[in-house]
Amino acid sequence: MTWFVGGVAAGAAGASYAKKKVKEKAAQVSPAGVARSAATRTKQSALHVVDALREGRSAMTQHEDELKARRDGRLVELSEHVAPGDQVFVDGVEVESGRVIVMRPK
Repeated sequence: MTWFVGGVAAGAAGASYAKKKVKEKAAQVSPAGVARSAATRTKQSALHVVDALREGRSAMTQHEDELKARRDGRLVELSEHVAPGDQVFVDGVEVESGRVIVMRPK
């Protein structure tokens, strides 16, 4: 009798779990579920586009500032101040001298 009751309980629990999973999947593939999923992916894609635009604008502004400084003569070439073999540090991290731009204020 113990084994029978245990089997019935396990079967009932398994059937309940399977029913729950089937309902979840059915909700996902329903028209409303598909629309919800598509809307979520569209929002995520839009956020990626917005982030890319912000990053592009930031890079554009930085490059524009560099070009204006070069035009106005405020851009200093680091090679004028660094001898071959010298080490260049920015914020405590060694960098190549060709990667450093120094702009003086007007």
